[in-house]
Amino acid sequence: MSDRTADDRTADDTTADDAGADDTTGDGTTADGAGVTAADGRGAGSAGSDGNTSYGHKPFKRSRSHFADRITADGRDGWPVEPGRYRLVVSRACPWASRALVSRRLLGLEDALSLAVADPIQDDRSWRFTLDPGGRDPVLGIRCLSEAYDARERDYPGGVSVPAIVDVPSGKLVTNDYQRITLDLATEWTALHRPGAPDLYPGPLRAEIDEVMDGIYRDVNNGVYRAGFASSQEEYEEAYAALFARLDQVSARLTDRRYLVGDTITEADIRLFTTLVRFDAVYHGHFKCNRTKLTEDPVLWAYARDLYQTPGFGDTVDFGHIKRHYYEVHTGINPTGIVPAGPDLSGWTTPHHREQLGGRPFGNGTPPAATF
Repeated sequence: MSDRTADDRTADDTTADDAGADDTTGDGTTADGAGVTAADGRGAGSAGSDGNTSYGHKPFKRSRSHFADRITADGRDGWPVEPGRYRLVVSRACPWASRALVSRRLLGLEDALSLAVADPIQDDRSWRFTLDPGGRDPVLGIRCLSEAYDARERDYPGGVSVPAIVDVPSGKLVTNDYQRITLDLATEWTALHRPGAPDLYPGPLRAEIDEVMDGIYRDVNNGVYRAGFASSQEEYEEAYAALFARLDQVSARLTDRRYLVGDTITEADIRLFTTLVRFDAVYHGHFKCNRTKLTEDPVLWAYARDLYQTPGFGDTVDFGHIKRHYYEVHTGINPTGIVPAGPDLSGWTTPHHREQLGGRPFGNGTPPAATF
């Protein structure tokens, strides 16, 4: 099997997002789960630890994923697609991990790729399985995701991030490449997709999807963190300006089209949604991205509600996990650890009227089965 890092990948392995993915933190803290690692090298610490109190005091950058092996149909990296072999580890608080949650639901991979959900509150070991009985993941038998990292690379000095995929038989981490995981679920796991699964990364539209995702990654997905963890007024204002310039551009694009690229849901919509759904609850106040709320942009608010009400999107969202993680873990910018009671979430289920623009959410396919 391969032990490739992100730097070993060929041009064919990279995505548009990689243009910004080599941003790294000044101290290495895990701010959100993906590519931001903690001062102690293992992830964000408990409340009051150096890792969490450093947020907003040191320059923010996002690192590439260290473990860049791919799980593919032909198994070229030593990890062939096999039903039941791998376990997807996520935090419902993390927008990067939430991409994988949405993709897994839309593609119907629940039976093929099992799911482990980490506690939204980290300690000095980073992501923990304290939501499970006995504080252990029932399939992997481990208390912390770091154990799977260590099984793969002993004394690995970097951060412990989600999403991550673990090989169940060996207990070893396979990949934490948050940029590539969802693309491979869409293109390499096709033999295990449910009947009627949508094509989330259609070949004829990939160049346009990549172009759209590149700007959204740089200025929106990563931009909110650049603003929230800025260590100077200049850094903050630069990120703030780029964020809202991009949101204005995206809003204009979506005025007369239901989805970002083509007339169906694609990977681009998933990546934008996971930031938009957190915007008013977290980024507007906590990260000072406060020019306007999502609810104050009629186009983006309707677009986000449309996706939220689409099976596979809103049913993966946990606002409790989201708010607790950001407000309790990021003690450097929220030292009291107080979690806001708002915002009012009832608007997410109100009519959006975006169906008037046409479009076919699942293309020629069908919605995923309802969850209960």
